[in-house]
Amino acid sequence: MNNVQEESLRDQKKFRRRLQILEIARNIIATKGLRSLKVRDVAEAAGCSVGSIYNEFGDFDGVILTVNRETVQALTVRLEGVPTEDPVRQLYGLAATYLEFFAEHANLLRSLFEHRIEDDRPYPDDILQMVMDAFALMHAPLVRLLPDADDVKIALLSRTLFSAVHGIISLGLEERMVAVPPQMLRQQVDQFVDVHLAGLGIVPSARSA
Repeated sequence: MNNVQEESLRDQKKFRRRLQILEIARNIIATKGLRSLKVRDVAEAAGCSVGSIYNEFGDFDGVILTVNRETVQALTVRLEGVPTEDPVRQLYGLAATYLEFFAEHANLLRSLFEHRIEDDRPYPDDILQMVMDAFALMHAPLVRLLPDADDVKIALLSRTLFSAVHGIISLGLEERMVAVPPQMLRQQVDQFVDVHLAGLGIVPSARSA
């Protein structure tokens, strides 16, 4: 075996180990929550040393951030699948899809918003931009519904609407409090969007058409 082949095998092994570490970390977060994720547990499950994880990801935050990137990418793909023909229905569809994704991946989505990087280092710009891009999917339908509003106002409205929907869903699904059944939570989210649109002078009844 020549040096090139040996290097290729090492790269393949390293890549497989990286995927294995991420899968283990993702599964722990998804089933037990971010607070249950410990670097030694991941290393033991992956059959490697803690140092190997640090060498691959820089630090343990790097593992969590990579999982968070995958989560927001998966969320964005789901949101981008909402039909765009009718802007009112699109807004309700985005809210409903966010609820569905949250209900399926609650701990992963909470990790995205709750993770604090060691030593209070700033959150990576790329993840912040990915989250903002997901929020911005409410921008286009609001532009169509409020053609006379300036872009700054629309951007603020889209962020506020998405943040409010997130808050309603997050608290509604919080197991430590009185969790709201998903079907009832969907009604609550729809009612919130009803009120929000009505306040903007938009007739919300089109969602049931």
